[in-house]
Amino acid sequence: MSSTKRGRAQDRTRVAGGQDHEVRYEAKKEGVTTDAVKSAVKAVGNSRTKVEADLEKKR
Repeated sequence: MSSTKRGRAQDRTRVAGGQDHEVRYEAKKEGVTTDAVKSAVKAVGNSRTKVEADLEKKR
């Protein structure tokens, strides 16, 4: 797990479905809508690799 300049832990392996900025980032990165990302998080959990795999499968 990486940390910020202030020494706080940062977990980049997760997508927080309730955090709009993370959902928007993932949607832009994958070229899908924010609703698609939210439904993927709901379906497979908040693991970034699982969310990306689910979005790729639905394309």
